[in-house]
Amino acid sequence: MPSTFQPIEHYVPHRRSLLLIDRLIAADDDSAVSELTVRDGLFADTDAAAVPAWVGIEYMAQAIAAWAGARHARHGSQPRPGFLLGSRRYLAHVDAFPFGQRLRVSVKCELLGDNGLGMFECAILDALTGQPQAEARVSVYEQPEDPPSGSHGKPMPTPLTGKP
Repeated sequence: MPSTFQPIEHYVPHRRSLLLIDRLIAADDDSAVSELTVRDGLFADTDAAAVPAWVGIEYMAQAIAAWAGARHARHGSQPRPGFLLGSRRYLAHVDAFPFGQRLRVSVKCELLGDNGLGMFECAILDALTGQPQAEARVSVYEQPEDPPSGSHGKPMPTPLTGKP
C-alpha cells in the first residue's frame, strides 16, 4: 500500500461541510484506511459536543469513495458517480463521537460486480486507542463504465478477478 496520497479532495467528490473524512492513509485494490477528526458541523450535536454514532455510516461511505477514487487514479481511469445504498448491519459500540476524537475508518471490498453493485466490510476505530467504535457491511453502487464506444477511460480490473 502506498504511504503518501493526494489531499482527500482528489479522491472524494464531497466538498466543504459535506466532506467528513480528512485523509487517506492506505489503499490498495481491495481495501483502504481513512482518518478524520470529529468536528462541529453539519451533523453535530453542539449541546453534547459530539456527532451521533449513526453518522458513522457516512464516514464509511466516504472512505469507500476514497478507496474508489484512489483505485481509479492507480488505473488511469476517471472516477464515476457512486451511491450509498444502505447497510445490512450497522453496529455502533458508542452513542456518539466526541469533538476532537480521531477516528480511523477501514473498508474492505468483499464484492464488486460488473453492474456496479458492491459490498464492503467496514470498521471505525479510535485512532489513538484502537477501540472499536462501529462496524457495518455497507452496500454501494458505482455507475458502470460506458460501453466501449463511449468509454471515458481504460477498463479496470475487478478486485476479485483482477480482469477487466
